[in-house]
Amino acid sequence: MKLDAVLWDYDGTLVNSVPKNIEITKTILSIVAPHLTGEFLPKYLHNEASYHEANHGAKNWQELYVDYYGLTHEEMLIAGGMWAEHQEKNTTEVSLFKGIKEVITEFSHLPHGICSQNSQNNIRRLLENNAIAEPFKSIIGYDDVSNGKQKPDAAGGIKCIDSIFGHRNSQCLMYIGDHEADAKFARNLQAALGGHTQVIAVAAAYSRSEPQSWKCQPDYTAHSVDELFNIIGKYA
Repeated sequence: MKLDAVLWDYDGTLVNSVPKNIEITKTILSIVAPHLTGEFLPKYLHNEASYHEANHGAKNWQELYVDYYGLTHEEMLIAGGMWAEHQEKNTTEVSLFKGIKEVITEFSHLPHGICSQNSQNNIRRLLENNAIAEPFKSIIGYDDVSNGKQKPDAAGGIKCIDSIFGHRNSQCLMYIGDHEADAKFARNLQAALGGHTQVIAVAAAYSRSEPQSWKCQPDYTAHSVDELFNIIGKYA
């Protein structure tokens, strides 16, 4: 089957946003849970390696905040509601993973989309600054989906497909992400679109994720950005 579109996660898949995410989280904790700052800062916010351990160990952002950072359930809900605002305010630079621009350019004849829990404005700005915005026909960010319908719920993917095509009759899609929730999202999207649609799940292991430990396994794993050329190319 030939691909109708390639859909991407953003953080940890297109860009290395860990330094920025750490700084945003620290800022939010200082407001919502000041008892978790200074010498009591969660160990998972001390460096990138520790952040990756927590981020890829948690099933979702809610579990990350409660089980790894130590917030109460109530604090987690408040923190989640502040994320988009502080993504916009924070000026820490993020960059595309090396080689991603070449992958997008190689397959620019296909429509691309992004389903992310980042801010749509942040995403658009980075794509434009790197001159790769044109292939991306739809960007669904945190603010575009209700809090209860964030990934791995399929709602963002449905909205993305509707925006790209104006219908839901695609036969073959690919979703690339670095978290187990992204693989679940691909499966949920396929189920929501119906039996006629295949959604190929690709794990971006080049961002230090460990797909071999996931209960929900992807169809392919890219251990380096360069491996995406062959994986996408099989269906392009």
